[in-house]
Amino acid sequence: MNRRKYPLGKQDFPKLRNEGFVYVDKSKYALALAEIGGSYFLSKPRRFGKSLFLSTLESIFLGKKELFEGLYIYDKWQFEEYPIIRISFSNIGYKEMGLGPAISNELDRIYQLYQLPLNDKVVSQKFEHLIKELFRTYSKGVVILIDEYDKPLIDFLEKDKIGIAKENRDTLKVFYSVLKDAEPYIKFLLITGVSKFSKVSIFSDLNNLTDIALDPDFNEICGISQQELEDNFVEELKLYDKEKIKAWYNGYKWDINGDTLYNPFSILTFFKNKGKFENYWYSTGTPTFLMKMCREQHLYKFDEIAINKNDLGNFDIENLKIEPLLFQTGYLTIVKEDSLFGEYILSFPNKEVKESYLRNLLEAYIDSQQLHSSPILNGIRAFLKAKDPELFKGTINQAFSHIPYSLWQKENEQYYHALVHLIFSLLGVYIFSEVQTQKGRTDSIVMFENEVFIFEFKLNKSAEEAFFQIGDKGYADRFKDSGMSIYKVGVNFSSEKKEVEEVFIEKS
Repeated sequence: MNRRKYPLGKQDFPKLRNEGFVYVDKSKYALALAEIGGSYFLSKPRRFGKSLFLSTLESIFLGKKELFEGLYIYDKWQFEEYPIIRISFSNIGYKEMGLGPAISNELDRIYQLYQLPLNDKVVSQKFEHLIKELFRTYSKGVVILIDEYDKPLIDFLEKDKIGIAKENRDTLKVFYSVLKDAEPYIKFLLITGVSKFSKVSIFSDLNNLTDIALDPDFNEICGISQQELEDNFVEELKLYDKEKIKAWYNGYKWDINGDTLYNPFSILTFFKNKGKFENYWYSTGTPTFLMKMCREQHLYKFDEIAINKNDLGNFDIENLKIEPLLFQTGYLTIVKEDSLFGEYILSFPNKEVKESYLRNLLEAYIDSQQLHSSPILNGIRAFLKAKDPELFKGTINQAFSHIPYSLWQKENEQYYHALVHLIFSLLGVYIFSEVQTQKGRTDSIVMFENEVFIFEFKLNKSAEEAFFQIGDKGYADRFKDSGMSIYKVGVNFSSEKKEVEEVFIEKS
């Protein structure tokens, strides 16, 4: 197989086409939007190809037909040049100079690009006049492409920075308010980001802004479908296990009846690394505030989450909701629909994302750069094989020892539960927490190599008391006829010592 050029981190459409990088053709969706015109909003998780799609649209509206030879749109669009305002909020320097001055500088750059006279100092007036001047100069509607509109918000959502986020929200609200009255001068508008806007927030004046994030016709506008994968990567798929690839990297869905999708960054990195199954998404970064919110709310179990359809579009700085944010950032995806109650059922899309979430959350609980998960996981695996209580005690305490004093939640049993659940989950074993039975609720059930481990945790009591509760409540009864070996494990945490103090294990 010839060495192919995978466009990892490449977001410039002309560069991809001119330099022979692999390109999965999305021009069909660009054509559908361009032909209708109007104003659109598109949200997708990071690393999903939003910026490349904007670059594709830019080339279309610049009339660069030669770049599209062999692609869907080539003989279906009358290529001609339009004036374009393209702004990416990820690289305008708002952290260094503040959002208002950063936007002003970016508008100045576009004025200079088109050699237009610059007379205004107020950002909103500068933006409005830029649109009108481009329309007057070129006698054509203006194309406006705005990428990562929400970056100046997401970067400041931690509690000690939320004031900056609110200031930036107000700045953006004024900036975008120009677009409503400028509609007669605009041919096409697309705004992209990770988070979905709230209609009472930044875009409240833009009643004509069409949200296509969950539109069935645009389910595959970003990402790579199974069919696209098989059409564009024929030789690669001959070398690797297709079902395993699917389990690791497929599973994203924004239309309940549509195809599931691959994250382009993950699958392309997998091919570039010659079929090495790893967590590539994890290395691209996760907003710190998101994991802190998950830690504070002890959201460490995501088998299935029910959420009202209307809540998926929630992004309100004053009242952040974690489940919509996890959906918008790609940690959760739609797996089912409950039409009776108007709800979607969300879950992890694939193995890679689940591991990304668990690793990020474990780091948020422990908050240590010194802790590496491999020794912890190896220790737990050794405990499950040897049934040695000292192995469990030593391994968990090794993780606990890295937790800063300020993060210890004294006498909060759920904090301990979450840490243990996360460690077992990362190991890849089947773990079920807070399982309801006829006589009560057991803390955790772990299934490993035809063996069942029933855990009961106590805080500042005794491991023996926890152990006997498993028997008294009949937590193991459901597995008596399963043919699996059953082990009862009582664990006591000491909030004073900040460690597992006792472990009692016995075969049932």
